[in-house]
Amino acid sequence: MIGFLEALGQWPGALWLQRSGTAYLLVNAAHILGIGLLVGAILPLDLRLAGLIRGAPLAALAPFLVRAAGIGLALALLTGLWLFTVKPLEYAANPAFLSKLALLGLALANIALQHRGAALAQAVATERVPGRVRARALASFSLWLAVLVAGRWIGFA
Repeated sequence: MIGFLEALGQWPGALWLQRSGTAYLLVNAAHILGIGLLVGAILPLDLRLAGLIRGAPLAALAPFLVRAAGIGLALALLTGLWLFTVKPLEYAANPAFLSKLALLGLALANIALQHRGAALAQAVATERVPGRVRARALASFSLWLAVLVAGRWIGFA
Protein backbone atom coordinates (compact mmCIF):
# COMPACT_ATOMS: atom_id res chain seq x y z
CA MET A 1 0.00 0.00 0.00
CA ILE A 2 2.85 2.39 0.84
CA GLY A 3 4.36 1.77 -2.60
CA PHE A 4 1.07 2.64 -4.26
CA LEU A 5 0.75 5.85 -2.22
CA GLU A 6 4.33 6.85 -3.02
CA ALA A 7 3.67 6.25 -6.72
CA LEU A 8 0.47 8.28 -6.49
CA GLY A 9 2.50 11.19 -5.12
CA GLN A 10 4.72 10.98 -8.22
CA TRP A 11 1.82 11.03 -10.70
CA PRO A 12 2.25 13.97 -13.13
CA GLY A 13 -0.97 15.60 -11.92
CA ALA A 14 0.27 15.41 -8.33
CA LEU A 15 3.66 16.84 -9.26
CA TRP A 16 1.96 19.70 -11.09
CA LEU A 17 -0.03 20.61 -7.97
CA GLN A 18 3.05 20.22 -5.76
CA ARG A 19 5.08 22.56 -7.96
CA SER A 20 2.48 25.16 -8.91
CA GLY A 21 0.79 27.26 -6.27
CA THR A 22 -1.63 28.52 -8.92
CA ALA A 23 -2.62 25.01 -10.02
CA TYR A 24 -3.12 23.95 -6.40
CA LEU A 25 -5.18 27.08 -5.75
CA LEU A 26 -7.46 26.40 -8.74
CA VAL A 27 -8.00 22.71 -7.93
CA ASN A 28 -8.62 23.57 -4.28
CA ALA A 29 -11.11 26.27 -5.32
CA ALA A 30 -12.88 23.75 -7.57
CA HIS A 31 -13.03 21.35 -4.60
CA ILE A 32 -14.61 24.04 -2.44
CA LEU A 33 -17.04 24.89 -5.25
CA GLY A 34 -18.05 21.22 -5.47
CA ILE A 35 -18.56 21.03 -1.71
CA GLY A 36 -20.56 24.24 -1.74
CA LEU A 37 -22.78 23.02 -4.55
CA LEU A 38 -23.27 19.64 -2.87
CA VAL A 39 -24.03 20.98 0.60
CA GLY A 40 -25.95 23.98 -0.71
CA ALA A 41 -28.28 21.67 -2.61
CA ILE A 42 -28.57 18.65 -0.35
CA LEU A 43 -29.19 20.42 2.98
CA PRO A 44 -32.33 22.30 1.86
CA LEU A 45 -33.67 19.12 0.25
CA ASP A 46 -32.94 17.12 3.40
CA LEU A 47 -34.67 19.73 5.56
CA ARG A 48 -37.69 19.71 3.23
CA LEU A 49 -37.87 15.90 3.23
CA ALA A 50 -37.52 15.84 7.02
CA GLY A 51 -40.47 18.23 7.33
CA LEU A 52 -38.44 21.05 8.87
CA ILE A 53 -39.07 23.31 5.87
CA ARG A 54 -42.59 23.41 4.51
CA GLY A 55 -44.35 25.09 1.64
CA ALA A 56 -41.88 24.44 -1.14
CA PRO A 57 -43.24 21.74 -3.47
CA LEU A 58 -41.01 18.67 -3.62
CA ALA A 59 -41.90 18.08 -7.27
CA ALA A 60 -40.31 21.43 -8.16
CA LEU A 61 -37.36 21.31 -5.75
CA ALA A 62 -36.18 17.71 -5.69
CA PRO A 63 -35.18 17.12 -9.32
CA PHE A 64 -33.13 20.31 -9.50
CA LEU A 65 -31.52 19.92 -6.06
CA VAL A 66 -30.67 16.25 -6.62
CA ARG A 67 -28.95 17.08 -9.92
CA ALA A 68 -27.10 20.04 -8.40
CA ALA A 69 -25.96 17.91 -5.46
CA GLY A 70 -24.83 15.17 -7.86
CA ILE A 71 -22.76 17.61 -9.90
CA GLY A 72 -21.27 19.04 -6.70
CA LEU A 73 -20.49 15.56 -5.40
CA ALA A 74 -18.77 14.55 -8.64
CA LEU A 75 -16.68 17.73 -8.66
CA ALA A 76 -15.79 17.39 -4.96
CA LEU A 77 -14.81 13.72 -5.34
CA LEU A 78 -12.67 14.26 -8.44
CA THR A 79 -10.85 17.29 -7.07
CA GLY A 80 -10.59 15.72 -3.61
CA LEU A 81 -8.87 12.66 -5.08
CA TRP A 82 -6.55 14.94 -7.01
CA LEU A 83 -5.70 16.99 -3.91
CA PHE A 84 -5.03 13.73 -2.01
CA THR A 85 -2.22 12.95 -4.48
CA VAL A 86 -0.24 15.97 -3.26
CA LYS A 87 0.59 14.30 0.09
CA PRO A 88 -0.86 10.78 -0.04
CA LEU A 89 1.30 9.26 2.73
CA GLU A 90 0.59 12.17 5.07
CA TYR A 91 -3.16 12.11 4.42
CA ALA A 92 -3.36 8.33 4.75
CA ALA A 93 -1.94 8.66 8.28
CA ASN A 94 -4.11 11.65 9.26
CA PRO A 95 -6.93 10.67 11.68
CA ALA A 96 -9.11 13.56 10.50
CA PHE A 97 -8.74 12.46 6.88
CA LEU A 98 -9.56 8.87 7.80
CA SER A 99 -12.61 10.10 9.73
CA LYS A 100 -13.69 12.13 6.71
CA LEU A 101 -13.40 9.05 4.49
CA ALA A 102 -15.47 6.96 6.90
CA LEU A 103 -18.15 9.64 7.14
CA LEU A 104 -18.11 10.09 3.37
CA GLY A 105 -18.64 6.36 2.95
CA LEU A 106 -21.62 6.49 5.31
CA ALA A 107 -23.06 9.52 3.50
CA LEU A 108 -22.70 7.78 0.13
CA ALA A 109 -24.31 4.61 1.50
CA ASN A 110 -27.18 6.73 2.82
CA ILE A 111 -27.64 8.24 -0.67
CA ALA A 112 -27.82 4.73 -2.12
CA LEU A 113 -30.46 3.75 0.44
CA GLN A 114 -32.48 6.92 -0.10
CA HIS A 115 -32.56 6.46 -3.88
CA ARG A 116 -33.14 2.69 -3.80
CA GLY A 117 -36.74 1.69 -4.31
CA ALA A 118 -39.70 3.95 -4.94
CA ALA A 119 -40.19 5.70 -1.57
CA LEU A 120 -38.34 8.90 -2.47
CA ALA A 121 -39.94 9.16 -5.91
CA GLN A 122 -43.39 8.62 -4.37
CA ALA A 123 -42.70 11.27 -1.74
CA VAL A 124 -41.71 13.75 -4.44
CA ALA A 125 -44.79 12.92 -6.52
CA THR A 126 -47.33 12.90 -3.69
CA GLU A 127 -45.86 15.26 -1.05
CA ARG A 128 -46.40 12.43 1.48
CA VAL A 129 -42.98 11.66 2.95
CA PRO A 130 -42.67 8.27 4.68
CA GLY A 131 -40.82 8.00 7.96
CA ARG A 132 -37.88 6.12 6.43
CA VAL A 133 -37.36 8.90 3.87
CA ARG A 134 -37.49 11.49 6.66
CA ALA A 135 -35.01 9.50 8.76
CA ARG A 136 -32.59 9.13 5.85
CA ALA A 137 -32.90 12.85 5.11
CA LEU A 138 -31.97 13.67 8.71
CA ALA A 139 -29.08 11.19 8.52
CA SER A 140 -27.96 12.82 5.25
CA PHE A 141 -28.10 16.30 6.80
CA SER A 142 -26.03 15.16 9.77
CA LEU A 143 -23.54 13.11 7.76
CA TRP A 144 -22.78 15.83 5.20
CA LEU A 145 -22.22 18.38 7.96
CA ALA A 146 -19.93 15.88 9.71
CA VAL A 147 -18.00 15.30 6.44
CA LEU A 148 -17.60 19.06 6.12
CA VAL A 149 -16.30 19.43 9.70
CA ALA A 150 -13.94 16.46 9.29
CA GLY A 151 -12.60 18.05 6.11
CA ARG A 152 -11.83 21.27 7.95
CA TRP A 153 -10.24 19.23 10.77
CA ILE A 154 -7.66 17.75 8.36
CA GLY A 155 -5.56 20.90 8.45
CA PHE A 156 -5.48 20.88 12.25
CA ALA A 157 -4.83 17.19 12.95
